[in-house]
Amino acid sequence: MDIRTVPFDHPDAVKLIEAVQQEYVTRYGDPDLTPTDPAEFTPPSGLFLVGYLDDVPVACGGWRAHDEADPPLRAGDAEMKRLYVVPAMRGHGLARTMLAALERSAVEAGRTRIVLETGQKQPEAIALYRSSGYEEMPGFGIYAGDPLSLCLCKPL
Repeated sequence: MDIRTVPFDHPDAVKLIEAVQQEYVTRYGDPDLTPTDPAEFTPPSGLFLVGYLDDVPVACGGWRAHDEADPPLRAGDAEMKRLYVVPAMRGHGLARTMLAALERSAVEAGRTRIVLETGQKQPEAIALYRSSGYEEMPGFGIYAGDPLSLCLCKPL
């Protein structure tokens, strides 16, 4: 997979983000309502990646920096958003490859921990994160306290 850094509002990123939002609607009845600003995913304060196979966008993910502590978030955290692989390409290790690229880029940017929020109705995502060393943390953001939400973190 060819992984490229693109703007959050790049047409390929937008297409994949719309697809992941539809996945949330299918599983939960609503899209992810976490406020996101494309500028948050612009280096050095963030990053957005799209993975291509034969120049076709098939995976994406990004992170945004947290430079001030807002417990349970810490100064130095990178918050992962929109890790997604198109359904036809699942089961080939692309999510794990994208996750590793996101972690690597966060380390290169000086981030000390990566955090994320996922949902209880996404067992495949939970399995990926747990098998990659992520551990449960207190809830944060708009999903703090939501019984369908699971927040995870990993030191970098």
